[in-house]
Amino acid sequence: MVAIEYHIPVLLSESVSGLAIKPDGVYVDLTYGGGGHSREILKHIGSGKLISFDQDPAMHERLIDDSRFEFVQHNFRYFGNYLNYLGFDKVDGILADLGVSSEHLDNPERGFSFRSDAHLDMRMSPGLKKSAADILRESDEQELKRIFQEYGEVENSHRIARRIVETRQVNPIETTFSLAGCLRPLFPMNRENKMLAQVFQALRIAVNHEIESLEEMLSQTAAYLNPGGRLVVISYHSLEDRLVKNYIKGGNAEGTIKTDLFGHTLTPFKAINRKVIVPGDEENNRNSRARSARLRIAERTEYQANV
Repeated sequence: MVAIEYHIPVLLSESVSGLAIKPDGVYVDLTYGGGGHSREILKHIGSGKLISFDQDPAMHERLIDDSRFEFVQHNFRYFGNYLNYLGFDKVDGILADLGVSSEHLDNPERGFSFRSDAHLDMRMSPGLKKSAADILRESDEQELKRIFQEYGEVENSHRIARRIVETRQVNPIETTFSLAGCLRPLFPMNRENKMLAQVFQALRIAVNHEIESLEEMLSQTAAYLNPGGRLVVISYHSLEDRLVKNYIKGGNAEGTIKTDLFGHTLTPFKAINRKVIVPGDEENNRNSRARSARLRIAERTEYQANV
């Protein structure tokens, strides 16, 4: 199969360098997308192996033809099970770019953006039961408020939720334009696009169970990394970044640091970059979607208990 170049991922060089790749190592790309990270990783692998995951069947059109490459079409929350199935109990590096693929954002039929009119779908996998339109139709006001507040950090989430409930009693909200048109009167003109983006982000996260999947994925990483192996994660909003930071800090979603009877810190990771890595001005100017990216790199320590 011929590889198709789609786009250059955000922080490509920094994230792949963060893996500290060994030529004979085994590496995992949990978010294949357009294949940019996977192609770059393979440039540094000799006799090693790369296993890449993506839940979207559309990514089959962009698969790499390389004997060192294995693709798994599943959500990354199940990566441990599939590594076991493929015969790998430990790997040397795990990379996850949590951003939405350009394939999703730039394809109006997927319903991820308010800039094109389409059915409010937003499912990254056809196996998911509920679309964004289903959530808007079936959720009560309190649940909608929670989604917008927790996943989008949207101001006045209660007003937005109430507006949706009132509007759907008269007209169904089934398309990207109908949702945007419903909410625009609530937003100041100079912040309209930003607030709509936050609402759409919150719905996308809810539809794809992104936070639950991220927590489940992170909770497995320590068990599958060899000591000295690297965990590299690029996040794009504060809720994701906080979870990643906490797992690196304490090996749990809360970031709680445990100690043994002698006061020694018990954590499966050591942070490689104490200060989060962000794109430079050149990359931000080239790709506006890079502006919110945050890169964290951690190394697996020798500590093995409770993982």
